[in-house]
Amino acid sequence: MSSSGSYAVVCAPGALARAGALVLHRGDSANAFIVSSPRVWRHCGRAIAAKCPGRAGRHPILFDDRESRKNLATVESIARQLIKAGADRHATVVAVGGGVVGDVAGFAAATYLRGVRLVQIPTTLVAQVDSAVGGKTGVNLPEGKNLVGAFYPPKVVIADPALLATLPHREYRSGLYEVIKYGAIADPELFAFLERRMSSVLRRDSADLGWIISRSIAIKARVVGEDEREGGLRQILNFGHTLGHALEAATGYRLFLHGEAIGWGMVAASMMALSMDRLPLMDAFRIVRLIASVGPLPKVPAIPAAKLRSILAGDKKSRGGRVLWVFPRKIGKTVWGVEVPWRLVEKTVRSLPEIMNEAQSGAKLPGAKRGKS
Repeated sequence: MSSSGSYAVVCAPGALARAGALVLHRGDSANAFIVSSPRVWRHCGRAIAAKCPGRAGRHPILFDDRESRKNLATVESIARQLIKAGADRHATVVAVGGGVVGDVAGFAAATYLRGVRLVQIPTTLVAQVDSAVGGKTGVNLPEGKNLVGAFYPPKVVIADPALLATLPHREYRSGLYEVIKYGAIADPELFAFLERRMSSVLRRDSADLGWIISRSIAIKARVVGEDEREGGLRQILNFGHTLGHALEAATGYRLFLHGEAIGWGMVAASMMALSMDRLPLMDAFRIVRLIASVGPLPKVPAIPAAKLRSILAGDKKSRGGRVLWVFPRKIGKTVWGVEVPWRLVEKTVRSLPEIMNEAQSGAKLPGAKRGKS
C-alpha cells in the first residue's frame, strides 16, 4: 500500500481489544507513547491505554485538537515532550483521536529523530474512513491548510466502529460527508446505499455503519495503492476539498468542521461541473440532495472575492497559481485537473445558500440550466 511496504488496517467491531498485540507487534512495548487530546482522553483514552502494552498510557502527550491548533508550534511541543519522556529511535507514537490528532501526531512521528514508528487509532468517523488511512500527515499555515507535511504511512491502523458510539452528533455527521465523497468519486453502490439508508446511518445502525466504513477504507486503499504521492489518480480523493479547504482557511478554522467544509465543496464542484456540461443534471441533483440529507450545514459567510481567490491560488493542489478542480463526470466516475473560470467559481460560491435551500426543499436545483456561466 505504500513505498515503505504494506500495512494493516484492522476495521471491525472489537478491533480495539487487539490494540495491545498490534502495538506490541510493531515495536518495543516500553517505548510506546500515546498522543491524544484532553477531550478524547477523557472519553476513551484511558480505556485504550489500558489495552496498550508497557507504559504507553502512563504519561500521554495531550494537545488541543481544534483545527486552529493544527500547526508547527504543536508539533514542536509534541517533539519536546517526546524528548523529555525519553523516546528514542525505536519509539512508537500511538495517535489516538480524530483527524487533527492523526495528522499532527503523524507529522511529529515523521520528523522526530527523522522518523519513528506510527500507529493510528482513529476515534472519529472522518478519521476512520479517510485521514488515518493513506499516509498523509501535516499541519496548517495561516496561508492555507496542510501546507507543511509528509507522506508517512503508519505501521497499523486500528479502526473500531464502537469508538463512534459517544461521538457528538455534529462530528459524526461531519464524517458522513467524506463517505458520500467516496460514493460520488468511485462507488455507485455505496452512493445508492447511502441514498436508501441515510436515516439508519444517521442513527448509527451498527451493520450499516460497519459496511460503509469498510467500503470507504477499501476505496481509499485501492486509490492510494495505485498512486501514493498524489501524482495522478489519488487526486480524485480531493473532490470537494479545493473549496472546502479554502472555506476553512478563510474562516480561521473556527466555523466549519472539516467534513462540513468538504460538504459545501462537493456541492460547489458538482454545480460548476453541471454548468460546464461535465456532469448530468440528475447526477448533480442526487449529489447535492444526498449532502442535504445529512443535516444542516453551517452557513457560508460572505468572504471577499479577492481573499477567496488568493487562498485558492495558494492551495497545495494548484499549479503555478492555476487552481485545478476535481469534478464528478457521473456518480462513480471522476476527472481531475480541471480549470474553472473565476467568474463561475465566484458565482457558484455566492449561490451556495440558495442551492442548498432548494435541495432541502426537494425543488429543482437553481442554475441547473446547461451552458457556461
